[in-house]
Amino acid sequence: MTETTRVLIVDDQALLRGSFRVLLETEPGLTVVGEAGTGTEAVALAAELAPDVVLMDVRMPELDGLEATRRICADLPDVRVLILTTFDLDEYVYAGLRAGASGFLLKDTPPADLLNAIRVIAAGDALLAPSVTRRLISTFASQPPATAVRGLEAVTDREREVLTLIARGLSNAEIADHLYLSAATVKTHIGQLLRKLAARDRAQLVIAAYESRLVTPSSR
Repeated sequence: MTETTRVLIVDDQALLRGSFRVLLETEPGLTVVGEAGTGTEAVALAAELAPDVVLMDVRMPELDGLEATRRICADLPDVRVLILTTFDLDEYVYAGLRAGASGFLLKDTPPADLLNAIRVIAAGDALLAPSVTRRLISTFASQPPATAVRGLEAVTDREREVLTLIARGLSNAEIADHLYLSAATVKTHIGQLLRKLAARDRAQLVIAAYESRLVTPSSR
């Protein structure tokens, strides 16, 4: 029996929520368990319904999507948040990932890409396209001061190399080619990084790399 991914849709526009619901519920393996029109409603419904994925808007009344994401990710570690943004809201991407989101998409993303993104997030992976990672994360991660990242002292030299390449937007296959490693070995290193840095997913590894200044925009 195919496992169903349960999705909570959060957007202050009822018409857009309805469009997302229709799209998702016509897709096998996806079901919409609820809708919220504000960040406050999103936090409450996430706690009540425990969805697998929250599709999160950024600009909303009462509580914006970034703070709602922070609260949901802090209280519900098994819930994944996929933030929706627009080209003129790029500055929110870094803040959203730092709040615990597992990825982000532009609101004009083709339907097939949105459906795929929900499945990627639900599987426990992060949705960080290499090109977007390089452009956005590098730009906005330079804003906060360097901070001590817990667990970084336990990371080996090889794991640091892998972490650096993840933060630069390379895929597992590209990292394997770059370091002359097998795909399985790269996956093992990433697993160790997730454990040592207490990171939810790949997105959080990117944040850790930038916040510790292991990677900076100039080192891309």
